[in-house]
Amino acid sequence: MSERRFFVDPGAVGADEIALSGELLHHMVRVLRLSAGDEVVLLDGCGGHYRCRLEYLAAASGTARILGHWSEAESGFEIRLIQSLPKGEKFDIILQKGTELGINRFSPVWSERSVPRMDDERVGKKLERWRRIVAEAARQSRRPVLPGCDAPAPLAAALSSCRQELKLMLWEEGGTSLAECLPRKAPASAAILVGPEGGFSRPEADAAVAAGFLPVSLGPRILRTETAGFAVTAVLEYLYGDFGFGNDAVS
Repeated sequence: MSERRFFVDPGAVGADEIALSGELLHHMVRVLRLSAGDEVVLLDGCGGHYRCRLEYLAAASGTARILGHWSEAESGFEIRLIQSLPKGEKFDIILQKGTELGINRFSPVWSERSVPRMDDERVGKKLERWRRIVAEAARQSRRPVLPGCDAPAPLAAALSSCRQELKLMLWEEGGTSLAECLPRKAPASAAILVGPEGGFSRPEADAAVAAGFLPVSLGPRILRTETAGFAVTAVLEYLYGDFGFGNDAVS
């Protein structure tokens, strides 16, 4: 049987043991039926791995004794997805599959044609759910570092905060092909900007260009909002990231 791996809050990690609580504890005890003496690997989401033996498990709390510790890193190439919130539960799929593909940070945004804004209470519940989805996808795909998921924000705020080196806006009216926009020398990081089902308005596209984003066309086919980011992520991972096993330039 493969080792059991779980993400924990970095604040739960002590010098010799790790505190267990909440959903993780419930999943271990009630779903997986683990018991004292079982060994697991706990990850702090920042690259730290802890081989542990479960020592104490109760309904409200538990502890795991640290047997060994090591660190793992991901590719140095960072991908941030700035995604206009789509309808329904499509963002759940974006988070799950985007985590598997290697996206490092998800930034959901409200744009003119995206879903209506949520009140603070609903945002808090959605964000909690989204981060659980990311953590589970990272665990299953054996990622050593937990991707970040921001709270929803206006598009303008995400544009102004974007510091990635390569900035790509996927826009059906963009006249430049993806191949023409990709530099031969590997950038340190990239941001992918994806619009909602109805696309970006012209003022929004102009604002993105003013913030340094390159309008990119993916050819004659129009991809769905939940598909477009995946397509570009896979290309970037092949050229600059893990899929290409360290490629450092476009051939």
